[in-house]
Amino acid sequence: MVVSPEIEGLLAASPVRELDAGDVVTPAQLDGVCLLVVESGLALIRAEQPGTFREVVVCHAGPEAVVLPPRDLEVLAALVPTRIVLLSTERRDELLELPGAAAALFDALGETIRQKHRTIEALAHHHHLDRVRAKLLQLAAAHGVVGRDGIRLDLPLTHELLGEMTGSARETVTRAIDELQSEGLIARRGRSYRLTVDPDALPV
Repeated sequence: MVVSPEIEGLLAASPVRELDAGDVVTPAQLDGVCLLVVESGLALIRAEQPGTFREVVVCHAGPEAVVLPPRDLEVLAALVPTRIVLLSTERRDELLELPGAAAALFDALGETIRQKHRTIEALAHHHHLDRVRAKLLQLAAAHGVVGRDGIRLDLPLTHELLGEMTGSARETVTRAIDELQSEGLIARRGRSYRLTVDPDALPV
């Protein structure tokens, strides 16, 4: 979110939650908070699937992203060390009185909505291989680092996490990753990936 010095000052005066990788925050811990602004790191919103022991990642938010706090059956989780600004309703109203703030919030929330649309599109694929491919391309577009040999995803993406992001079992993700490596789309180093794609071809 592009901000003016006035907006920056208001955000700097707001409460902040520092999260280590793996930390989880419940809705009860964010009582009174109406908006979350990610300053650094990568936050996930995980939703429980009633009647199962599975969770699904419904949103991932990096620096400058603005997201709604988790609701019932959802939690906020940090994939890496993450710093989040907490906006109460009162602070949000103060923010909206500043010139340019409404447009900045609208644009930031619009990008979050577009990201969720892309997530729904990826989940609509019938084949799990296509779901995993679409999710990796989406993550590369949002969080990848462009290099000479492709786009690096320097994130701790376990097969279990990719399963939560694609609605697939961990074993299914493992098979999909093996196939994508055989295709030459991705190369894996530990939990990080390199995608051999043209940055201009990534989803927007």
